[in-house]
Amino acid sequence: MTCEKLEFRSSSIGGWRELYLAALFETNKLNLPSRIAEAENVLLARARELLMVSEHGSEEGKALDKGLYALRALRDCFELKKSA
Repeated sequence: MTCEKLEFRSSSIGGWRELYLAALFETNKLNLPSRIAEAENVLLARARELLMVSEHGSEEGKALDKGLYALRALRDCFELKKSA
């Protein structure tokens, strides 16, 4: 994914939600790590954008925080199962 694409997707208010949901509902274990990484990158990019305009306390900022928390939990569960 190029920086240009990442910037475009993260700039749209709802663009990050699509990648977030794709990661949460990915059923192919081989694709899951890359889906999680892609979603985390886009959520972080959007969170940085909100910080630049001082809107991190907004509803979207709160949703981004919760989304990043959920993605970390999903990644941790996947890695735990993989190592077992």
